Amino acid sequence: MNNNEKMNSFNKRQTNRSIVGRCLFLLCTGVFLVIALRFTYIAVFKKVNNVNLSEQAKELYTKTNVIRAKRGTIYDSSGQPLAEDSNTYNIYVMLYKSDAQKDANGRPLYVTNKDKVAKALSKNLPISYKKVMKIISNKKAFQVEIGAAGKNISITTKNKIDKYNVTGIHFEQQQSRLYPNGIFASHIIGYASGNSDDNLVGQMGIEKRFNNLLTGKNGLIHIQKDYNGVQLPNTKAKGVKAKNGNNVYTTLDYRLQSLLETEMSNVNAEVHPSTMNAILMNAKTGNILAASQRPTFNATNMEGIGNIWRNTLWQDSYEPGSTMKIFTMASSINSGHYNGNDTYLSGRYAIDGKIVPDWNTNGWGRITYDKGFALSSNVAMAHLEQQMGSKTWSNYINRFKFLKSTNSGFDGEQTGSMQFQYPIEQANTAFGQGIQVTALQMIQALSSIANNGYMLKPQFISKIDNPNNDKVIKKYNKQVVGHPISSSTAKKVIKHMEDVVYKPYGIGSDYKIPGYKIAAKTGTAQVSDGRSGYASGDDSYLYSVAGIAPANNPKYILYITMKQPRLTGTKTPTQLMAQIFNPVMKLALEEDVNANNSSNGKIPDVSSMNLDKAKSILTANNYKYAVLGNGNQVIDQSISAGQIISKARKVILMTDGVKTMNNLKHWSKYDVYTYCHMAGIKLNAVGDGYAYKQSLSPGELITNGKKVTVKFK
Repeated sequence: MNNNEKMNSFNKRQTNRSIVGRCLFLLCTGVFLVIALRFTYIAVFKKVNNVNLSEQAKELYTKTNVIRAKRGTIYDSSGQPLAEDSNTYNIYVMLYKSDAQKDANGRPLYVTNKDKVAKALSKNLPISYKKVMKIISNKKAFQVEIGAAGKNISITTKNKIDKYNVTGIHFEQQQSRLYPNGIFASHIIGYASGNSDDNLVGQMGIEKRFNNLLTGKNGLIHIQKDYNGVQLPNTKAKGVKAKNGNNVYTTLDYRLQSLLETEMSNVNAEVHPSTMNAILMNAKTGNILAASQRPTFNATNMEGIGNIWRNTLWQDSYEPGSTMKIFTMASSINSGHYNGNDTYLSGRYAIDGKIVPDWNTNGWGRITYDKGFALSSNVAMAHLEQQMGSKTWSNYINRFKFLKSTNSGFDGEQTGSMQFQYPIEQANTAFGQGIQVTALQMIQALSSIANNGYMLKPQFISKIDNPNNDKVIKKYNKQVVGHPISSSTAKKVIKHMEDVVYKPYGIGSDYKIPGYKIAAKTGTAQVSDGRSGYASGDDSYLYSVAGIAPANNPKYILYITMKQPRLTGTKTPTQLMAQIFNPVMKLALEEDVNANNSSNGKIPDVSSMNLDKAKSILTANNYKYAVLGNGNQVIDQSISAGQIISKARKVILMTDGVKTMNNLKHWSKYDVYTYCHMAGIKLNAVGDGYAYKQSLSPGELITNGKKVTVKFK
């Protein structure tokens, strides 16, 4: 190759390198420009793939917490809580040590002194110091729980642990539902339990019927935090406030309900009936003042919940027996067919070839219809039905609203049924056989007898209010649902019911209450065998009593049923039911159960006050109080400030001093429960009503893990 050729080849290579270099330069410049433009776009518009980076960064470093709304409280008629929220706490201990694990004030969030942590927990929880040390010595765990001992602890226990001022112990709040009175109208109040979202949901009774109103609306709080979960300085929490659920005030009276539960339990333990119902109504308003059933359950610990789920007051229908004669008599009088001085032959009565027998099959000879009612004669009632005619009698059954719902609003209310095709069936209904009713239908129909012919709807609720603004959302007033008989007829029927109690031949003398005139009617009905017949045997009956008092100016109606008791022969069914009827009716008559509504008041805030000042404020406002601890500073009060309650309730003031046992005699079950809850004592409550005996002596030192048995009557 000559020199010219070599030079041309060199120049060609140089040219190629120049072209490649320029291309690489242009390519790099293009890539750089694309990247620069991309970053400029992101910087200006803050978006990548339609994702707003600014918002995403906020979400990444913003912690959103749910603020739990308080479920509404269910009260008795005077403001005594029957069901309320109770915050409990679960404990966890943070072990991971890092400078990043500190709060906004620079305080470590992890354990810095294991000995102090173990002492704080073992002194206040049912767990040993050694076991706590073992749990918190786990070198691999970021944080640990301490098992069952650290779950569902009370605010009182939390406060005690907080006083040790040790780092690393954390509390996670959770909602629970408190039923402080145990067995107390349990199927009526019902209960609420947590769902999968940890929200309380009503499962039966009032808790279920008013679930939407009782349920509040949770709030939210947004907090900006760093990657370690610590709130950023110079930032403020933002969010939406929680709205607490509405409060439901029942018509139940604490004292009457407590007494009814006690007497029901006593009779239930004595003869073990398959079911038993009792319901007390204010005859002037229709308000249900007390109501209970057996079997029942303890809503505090849910003991017995598996025995029976349904509310037998309105979900069970049955043949009422002779208490139905009240309405046969009323219908006969009101329709103009009754003449009490007329006579009939008692013992047996043939209708269309079928026999209606008296409970005394030999009868009492020829007697008047007035006497026949007092003796609870089936034959007398069959005659009255025949005289009225089936069409008239059927019309009055409808007028008394049997076979129809009372529209209580509760689940599963039965309407009953009736066999009324043949003459013998029509006559049978006149003395309470062949017709199925509910206890709620009976008390509603009885209100027309006690209320001058006007029939009142049974009311379990008095009002619903909004605790967020102290406004009443709904008020439940007296509701007249019918006028089946005249006032004069009602008065005449009550006179006949008095004869049952006071005439020498009357069969209701067990229901006499000294100082008061009682009108009553007893009942005995055969129990169905489930096969279109009746069960046999001495224990195959449903016994009942319907009472009105005082007879001259009715204020109260008490209706009791007792199905298939195992009678021992020592007491008659009438005597057993009188054990419930007499003390409950007497208490109702002795005291106006609605009078204390006017003595309600709003609780002042005395927490964090000097004890003497707190006591003087409560005394000046006529509140009863008890002191827990011998300190001079109030650190907690049992009833929240601003709450409207009856002044009959007791405000418990917890001080910062050493705690010794109070004398609990004459305290209500609710006050005892609250006291023990605040003191950190485990309560074993025996009986119902008011305290009369306690296992820990007054003045005895209260230490961790103490248990007390308190007996009530």
